[in-house]
Amino acid sequence: MSVVGMTVPQEAGAGGAATAQRVPWVAGFAPRAVAGAAGSPRQEGKALRARVPFAAHADMTPVVDRPDAVRAVEESNQGRVPELTPIRVGRMAASPFAFLRGAAGLMAHDLEGCPVTEIGAQLCGDAHAANFGLYGDARGRLVIDLNDFDETVFGPWEWDLKRLAASLVLAGRTVGASEEVCRTAAVDTVGAYRRTMRLLAKLPSQDAWNAIADEELVSHTDARDLLGTLERVSHKARKNTSARFAAKSTEAVEGGGRRFVDALPVLRRVGDQEAHAVAASLGEYLATLPPDRLPLLARYAIHDVAFRVVGTGSVGTRSYVVLLLDHRGEPLVLQVKEARPSVLLPHLLRIGFPGEPERHEGRRVVLGQKRMQVVSDILLGWTTVQGRPYQVRQFRNRKGSVDPAALTPEELDDYGRMTGALLARAHAHSADPRLIAGYCGKTEELDRAMGTFAVRYADRTEVDHADLLAAVRSGRIAAETGV
Repeated sequence: MSVVGMTVPQEAGAGGAATAQRVPWVAGFAPRAVAGAAGSPRQEGKALRARVPFAAHADMTPVVDRPDAVRAVEESNQGRVPELTPIRVGRMAASPFAFLRGAAGLMAHDLEGCPVTEIGAQLCGDAHAANFGLYGDARGRLVIDLNDFDETVFGPWEWDLKRLAASLVLAGRTVGASEEVCRTAAVDTVGAYRRTMRLLAKLPSQDAWNAIADEELVSHTDARDLLGTLERVSHKARKNTSARFAAKSTEAVEGGGRRFVDALPVLRRVGDQEAHAVAASLGEYLATLPPDRLPLLARYAIHDVAFRVVGTGSVGTRSYVVLLLDHRGEPLVLQVKEARPSVLLPHLLRIGFPGEPERHEGRRVVLGQKRMQVVSDILLGWTTVQGRPYQVRQFRNRKGSVDPAALTPEELDDYGRMTGALLARAHAHSADPRLIAGYCGKTEELDRAMGTFAVRYADRTEVDHADLLAAVRSGRIAAETGV
């Protein structure tokens, strides 16, 4: 495609005093009133135990209209690029842990039958153990946090925690860890969440907001057995940049500039019409960024657009990479990724949790991410391409991740405690930590109950995964493996 200049819109004129406005969705972050409770948020949280005792979190009551696993996968494939859905099925079929990664909607369906505290928080919506990782901040320093927000929505805090705990059990089983090790990892994950929330509840509000700096995270969660793995991942993440990706995935073109090179089926160039539609959408994207980012992006020009397959649950959604070059030919790669409605929303509405469809799904993803992370990508924004909503972010922004299904038993438990602490920190940005801490209490009773749930849900997921494998073997659903 021809080179397209990046036009930066004019900033709105400044003038007059800024006035504080109450944004409608802020009301959703106020906790629901607790009948018969009065006093501090901690007391209100404690009062909730009478209605939802800790032991109730061990239950996994089957939902009457639960679809079978194969039908759930087929339904979740609707609206995706048809030729890519066999890749998605193949990735989900790799293991029960991989199945869970692609089945956030099915788990939300199952969680409908579980008791909820009705304490709301901004949820990741897909808080399994592989959705935490390293990425670079504005100065190139590495931070670790939740890093996938496709399903983010306001909902019950325990939905995220139960998904995380169940994923630790499945990750452990994948590498042959004993049942005791897997269960302990789940219990300790919940325990780390609970203790971290208690710590945050004791701090001044601003300190709690920025608490548990990344360099203190290992010591806070006593995750010393994980140090070697984190160091290796960090070393790899520092090299995982736009420049490295562009060097491998593009070629020089006559007259200057670069263009993507096909690497099917993962990366393919697109036609001029599609490429221009994506490039043109970045004008809308610029309007969603803080004005101070615009001079930076004004120094780049768009050179090429390609389609790139991503993720496990995300496979089949439309996702593009956009190559930009500055005056020295140094690359910046943006990802323009389709944002579908959160698969959790219908299930939250069915249990009467407050919420409504977002007017732009890319906006939902971006705002949800910013609400949960301490540090976010400075180029996060959203746009619309040919009538579909998209999120926009930096691609290969020094990202690195730990594969929880490849950890030793000692590392698995450390990793669970670390991710449990990170999840608590993320939830405390939108829910009052005093309220959740008041409910969770000081004892390990909640930890053990959710650990029991995690084991039971892992068993359920293994059955679902077996059903998917049987459907693939019978030809009911197509799967492409090894991609």
